[in-house]
Amino acid sequence: MRGSSRVEKRTLKLEPSREHPRWLVSPHGGCGTAQRQQGAQTPVFYWFAKTFVVGPLARLFFRPWVRGMHHIPAEGAAIIASNHLSVSDSIFLPVMVPRPISFLAKREYFTGKGLKGALKRRFFLLANQLPMDRAGGEASLKSLEAGEVALREGRLLGIYPEGTRSPDGRMYRGKIGVARLAIETGLPIIPVAMIGTDKVQPIGKVIPHLRRVGIIVGEPIEVAKGDIQNRAALRELTDRVMRDIQRLSGQEYVDRYAADVKAEIAARAEAAKTAASAKPAQED
Repeated sequence: MRGSSRVEKRTLKLEPSREHPRWLVSPHGGCGTAQRQQGAQTPVFYWFAKTFVVGPLARLFFRPWVRGMHHIPAEGAAIIASNHLSVSDSIFLPVMVPRPISFLAKREYFTGKGLKGALKRRFFLLANQLPMDRAGGEASLKSLEAGEVALREGRLLGIYPEGTRSPDGRMYRGKIGVARLAIETGLPIIPVAMIGTDKVQPIGKVIPHLRRVGIIVGEPIEVAKGDIQNRAALRELTDRVMRDIQRLSGQEYVDRYAADVKAEIAARAEAAKTAASAKPAQED
């Protein structure tokens, strides 16, 4: 494994994904630039929203700046690994990258019940999102198969190695799924840093603030195919990816999983709430 500014163009053959009906896809591999990808198709909804709705609005109101976009290949599969500060990361990154990106999104977006759940599920599928079980273990490994299919179709796959948004703007330990995908396919990992999206849309906020955001794309990490059962190699590659992202973002690094920190924060909040509700009863 070695860092390189050169990304080899690889196309791995596999049966096309059936996640989108044919009438919902565009034959163009790129959005706006209409670059044709090998074996990949773009949902019309994704292309239309990026070209005529979300893209123009994002550029007008948030004026994103970008560095290093030349590191993303014009064609062929690659893994884009980014830090995760805000839900809006999944808006600004696809808007600014010329080619469409398929993102691994949390499974809960696809499992809602009733009409609301069905609409949300359809929206995320049409937006090029793939369900990812973040619980860990075998469930998470099976979820990675959808990402592997996207890569073998020649697509760009976006993944957040931290597994969830940062609760406080710091960078947390990466999960090994990103390394597993790279070693399984032999495809490069492109580190990306999102800048300022946590200020635009902090956790819990629906209406975004009008601030500039930035995207820094780093040099690809070339990865050779190897043994995906070698957990030491998976951990080593994942840590290297996180170091590269950290160098780009300038974030403080915390060697813990963000999900664990979030669980602790939620537990403390619940304990404080319980204590506050019990206090009036004691005073009575």
